[in-house]
Order: sequence, then C-alpha cells, then structure tokens
Amino acid sequence: MKEKLLVTGASGFIGSFIVEEALRRDYDVWAAVRKSSSRQFLSDPRIHFIELDLDSTEHLLQQLKGSSFSYVVHAAGVTKCLDKADFRRINTLGTQHLVEALLTLRMPLRRFVYISSLSIMGAIREEQPYREILESDTPCPNTAYGESKLAAEQWLSTQELPYVILRPTGVYGPRERDYFMMAKSIKAHTDFAVGYRQQDITFVYVTDVVQAVFLAMEKGRTGRKYFLSDGEVYQSSTFSDLIRQELGNPWWIRITAPLWLLRIITFCGEWVGHLTGKVTALNNDKYNIMRQRNWRCDIEPARQELGYEPQVKLPEGVRRSIQWYKDNKWL
Repeated sequence: MKEKLLVTGASGFIGSFIVEEALRRDYDVWAAVRKSSSRQFLSDPRIHFIELDLDSTEHLLQQLKGSSFSYVVHAAGVTKCLDKADFRRINTLGTQHLVEALLTLRMPLRRFVYISSLSIMGAIREEQPYREILESDTPCPNTAYGESKLAAEQWLSTQELPYVILRPTGVYGPRERDYFMMAKSIKAHTDFAVGYRQQDITFVYVTDVVQAVFLAMEKGRTGRKYFLSDGEVYQSSTFSDLIRQELGNPWWIRITAPLWLLRIITFCGEWVGHLTGKVTALNNDKYNIMRQRNWRCDIEPARQELGYEPQVKLPEGVRRSIQWYKDNKWL
C-alpha cells in the first residue's frame, strides 16, 4: 500500500514541486488547497485534493476527519502581507491549528516536515569577514515574516510530534515570482541594488529544497533544524549578471542606491499598498531583507545527517529558470 502524504501550500511555488516529486516516488499524494487556489501546476490526475481552513482547529478537525497520513509537509504560508498581523495568523497560528488537529485525530505520523526560512535568524554575524550562520546562533528576526516563522518553530518544539524543520535561504526556480521581478527589470534595461557595503548572498534551487524534504522524511531526527543553500556564497551582483547573460546581455543601467533611499521607497510602497489594498514587494520587510549583508549559512548538518547534497548551482539554476520563463511566456 502506498504511503499517504499531505502537502499544505500545494498550489504554491515550493509546494507544487513537492507534489510532483512525491508522485514520481509513488506516494499517495493529497494536496491541501484553498477554494481560491490556482491548480495550474497540479494537473496530474493522481493528485487527491483537500480543502483545509488553517484559521480554525475546529474546521480542520472536520475537514481531516476520517483521513490518515503517514507524512505531512507543511509548506503553506505567506511571505508578503498588507497587515503584519496576517503573518502571525497564517504562518504561526495556521501551523498551530494544523498540528493541534493532527494530534487530536491521533494521526499515525512518521514525520511532520515544516518549511521555515533562514529569515528567522535576522541580521547576525555581520561583522566582517562574514561567517556562516550556525544552528547554535540565537535567532533574531528583523522582519515580520521571520518573526512569524520563528514563533511557529518555537511552538512546534513544545509538541509531542515527530517534526523536522528546514530553513532554506533564498529559494528560486521556475514558477517563482519575486526573483522573476529582477529578470523583468533587467529585460527592461535596469538593475537595482542597495547599499555599498559587501553583501554575501546564498541561494537554493527549488528542486534541492524538495530533495531535502524527502531526505528529512526518511532520515530526519525529531526536533532537528537544517539550513539549506547550494553550498556556495555569491556577491550581490552575481545573480543579476547571470540573469542578464541568459537574456542575451541586453544593455542596462545598474543603479546602486544608498540604504536611506531604499527606506524612503519601501515606506512609500507600504503606504500605497495600504491605500490600494494590494500587497507590494516594496514594503518594510523588503527593506530589512535588502539591507541585510550576511546570508551565509552552515549546511553541514544537512549534509552529514540527511545526506543532502545540492545538485544545482546558481549558474545552472538561473539558466533553467530563465528558459522556463521564456518557454511559458513570462518573459
């Protein structure tokens, strides 16, 4: 009999890739979605769909009643919100409600994998030369998003649950929309960077995150937390240079702005977002993310304990991503 796997956030960027890999591995896959969720990348007829309301433990108990899952991968969450309180409601309380329902229903879980983020650590180890952020470092999130993810992690640590936490750095790849905006900007002949102090950046291609998910399901020890990157460190201009190369080297203007100008832009962006009711990428969290200088992280525990080994470095990942954007008429 096939192992049953529930994937929350299945219609999202990372979630849809997890579903695809689970089908390839012959799991009995249940994709948790909202009524409003796009199913564009969930077209395989083998997928079972289930609508889950993460705002309510009571609703989840009704929706999950009669179900039984061996594995749950919790990839649902938000990275941008108009109201800061929504980060806590969705990322923190949503996780709490799901786990409460699973425990109440006595699900025979072998592993609960939670997709967290390197953002929970905040701007630490920024004295030069930069050093890798370690699991033993004290988290100090500097964004509402990071705070909500850390709060979910801390709550999980109080539960009797076979959980494993993954903390990827910047995840990119086909279907991703935030880094895609950089490609659109470069195609339109403008590259924008912020701050004059050296910025060390890390990335992880989406299929390497998926690799880690299944390794965590198979080998992860309860309570462990693993950083994920492709194992390399890049400078802030590297990503832009690679995108431009894959776009055929269009002429461009590279603008490096001081942090105080970014602060003004994101303040105005947040204000406009509240006026229009539309979430904008230019917000207070974005300011704190872009001003952060050290995104190095230690992936040796994932390598040693899970057998994780990144397969896609940035040049190849950017090539694949840009080609997908072209093939699918995004660019």
